Amino acid sequence: MAIDKNNPLEQQNNPDRNGSGGSNNDANSTSTRRRKKPRRDGKGSNTQTNKPNTEKSSNGKSRRSGKGADKDSQALATQAIDPTLDIGDAEDDAAAEAEGGIKAVGNQRIIPFMKIEKPMAILSLLMVIGSIIAIAVNGLNLGLDFTGGVSADVRYDQPVEQVEVVQALADNGFNDAVVQYLGTREELLVRLPPQSDNVDGLSTSLTQALALPNNTADISNINIIGSQVGNEVYLNSVMALALALLCMLGYVALRFQFKLSLGAVLSLFHDAVVTIGVFALFGLPFDLTVLAAILALIGYSLNDTIVVYDRIRENFRRVRGITPSQTVDLSLTETLRRTIMTISTVLLVVLAMMFLGGDGLYWFSVALFIGLLAGTYSSTYIASSIPLRMGLSRDDFVVKVKPEFEEEIVTFNDPKMFEQDNV
Repeated sequence: MAIDKNNPLEQQNNPDRNGSGGSNNDANSTSTRRRKKPRRDGKGSNTQTNKPNTEKSSNGKSRRSGKGADKDSQALATQAIDPTLDIGDAEDDAAAEAEGGIKAVGNQRIIPFMKIEKPMAILSLLMVIGSIIAIAVNGLNLGLDFTGGVSADVRYDQPVEQVEVVQALADNGFNDAVVQYLGTREELLVRLPPQSDNVDGLSTSLTQALALPNNTADISNINIIGSQVGNEVYLNSVMALALALLCMLGYVALRFQFKLSLGAVLSLFHDAVVTIGVFALFGLPFDLTVLAAILALIGYSLNDTIVVYDRIRENFRRVRGITPSQTVDLSLTETLRRTIMTISTVLLVVLAMMFLGGDGLYWFSVALFIGLLAGTYSSTYIASSIPLRMGLSRDDFVVKVKPEFEEEIVTFNDPKMFEQDNV
């Protein structure tokens, strides 16, 4: 019994159940403990950190002999190596490969977005070319804001519905009327295609056409907008779009890098052209509300692109040992959940405006719906693949030391010193 109590191997492999084991047991338990999470610096893996401990245990096993040594070696091997963990890692790798992903950093699975980069680029090019052809051939079904017409402020004694006013105008020969509320359901803005230049006669005929049963209408103001004003609005709208894209180019170039800024602007151009092309292809009315939706779409799409770019810059600085394409895939994978949640919530609001917002917000919502789908797609592929094609690498984000701050090696040669050595 005295020998068993004094045997260090038995004390090492049979610690006290009350937690009063020796120092050797504490050292072995700490050395064989496996991390459940990846290291913060991203270097190495849990398996590599545990290999030295395994080798030490195997070396100690070979030096021992006898039954006690075999038991000790088996206990140390059991403590140092957990075969179920290695099998689990292999199964995770196999599952990731089966799903089309790879494990690059810790246990982070990467979705290979860039594997279908070329087919998506061809699809985007075809969509842009088709949209430009539709705009050139069919043209835009411009609204009264661009073509000119008649604008009248109408006030009713009782609340009215927009459909009733439009139907009353159509029955009296005023077709293609646009009716919008001005704060309340009694005050409306009525816009009509170009009519006669006689304001007095037009005011009288409109008053008679707008009169509803038991609800009279009063026209407080009537304006005739010429085609020249509509052309000026059209040119100003095109300039607003061009200026917005130019400002986005400068912002992303200063905030991140020029290669990323070019990809962002091309993706924004893609979103705007595709949305306008759909309106031209199907002949949908294009007015100032649709233009406002496109400008809002540019801001939303840029916000989504900035989030992806920020993660790309962070991963280029933090993660090493993987290719630039894998770095972009990792960044897109990490931001995928945020992108899905954002686009889902925004689409809910857009669909609510489309079906419940009335005629005034319908085409605004349609333009936003088309642009959101195109913007989510372009932020993933166009905005990320173009910088890769331009040679995006880690050197574009690492801060380099300026030459004036580099240390210079100064050597001092004394001729007298060499003369003394020769003497």
